[in-house]
Amino acid sequence: MTITDLVAPEAILPALKVNSKKQALQELAARAAVLTTQNERSIFEVLLQREKLGTTAVGYGVAIPHGKLPKLDKLFGMFARLERPIDFEAMDGQPVDLMFLLLAPEGAGADHLKALARVARLLRDQDIAKKLRASRDAEAIYSVLALPPATAA
Repeated sequence: MTITDLVAPEAILPALKVNSKKQALQELAARAAVLTTQNERSIFEVLLQREKLGTTAVGYGVAIPHGKLPKLDKLFGMFARLERPIDFEAMDGQPVDLMFLLLAPEGAGADHLKALARVARLLRDQDIAKKLRASRDAEAIYSVLALPPATAA
């Protein structure tokens, strides 16, 4: 499984304008609802519930909000580069400007965890994160996400 198996080019937001964690989650839920035909409110609630367990910010300006939905039929990813970093209650205290939304079917178990690990590994690579931050359009971001980690560095 590659990152591009999870995220389609139309699920890349190259310059998302948000001012808060809640607004970021609302925007991601709204856009994911359109692409997955899932209920926007259901997506938002799943993301909020997950954040209540602990922040999904993984450090280095990266957050990976995620959750499981009963009616989803396959893993779904969405990437957003924020225009301005926001506070996401990260353990390292750094504001977040790169977000990868990951939604999984209710019974996705190991696949969900493998996808989370792959996304976290990719986005915590400082060279890849730097390229993503420098990319200004969806096509450029997609090509960085499509590279194998060793090549992208």
